[in-house]
Amino acid sequence: MAGEEPLQIVILSVLIFLARVADVSLGTMRIVFISRGQKILAPIVGFVEILIWLFAIRQIIGNLDNVAFYASYAGGYAAGTFAGLRLEDKLALGSRIIRVITKADATELIQTLRKHGYGVTSVDAQGGDGKVHLFFSVIKRHDLPNVIELVNKFNPKAFYSIEDVRFAREGIFPARELFVGRRKFHLLRSFSKFR
Repeated sequence: MAGEEPLQIVILSVLIFLARVADVSLGTMRIVFISRGQKILAPIVGFVEILIWLFAIRQIIGNLDNVAFYASYAGGYAAGTFAGLRLEDKLALGSRIIRVITKADATELIQTLRKHGYGVTSVDAQGGDGKVHLFFSVIKRHDLPNVIELVNKFNPKAFYSIEDVRFAREGIFPARELFVGRRKFHLLRSFSKFR
């Protein structure tokens, strides 16, 4: 648009930047939802993501001679990538499996984990240097720092590995508390049923 006012250019540049931040953040979340098997949520997020992208690209195509819009578009993409990763990290969606291998007695650690509401499966195993104790637990991602802290507290030299879990059926997880105003609600807890 020839003869655009500087204020209009600034406003459109900011809108393009914000649109890119939003659509790239949503794109990151859509990929996370796809990897978690969220067959309904992923397409809905993708629909909104593309609507926002269309707004941004329309402004660029309509103003191909405006370098400020290019910079806003690219800057929004970079900031959106960062924002999407931070958002995904804060939401801590999904589950993880933690496997712990230790030569030390893990009885106290396992009891503590169970006392905190985590399901733990343990077995005696044979490692490269002799007998070891192996246990693992499927946990909600937001609980991972707490579990690692307990492992380090009771068995600081334990080896552990952590992996994403795409799907887990049933299981034992700590009860969650939800605060609404001054009222506290306990969210339901799942229990394993082995027959």
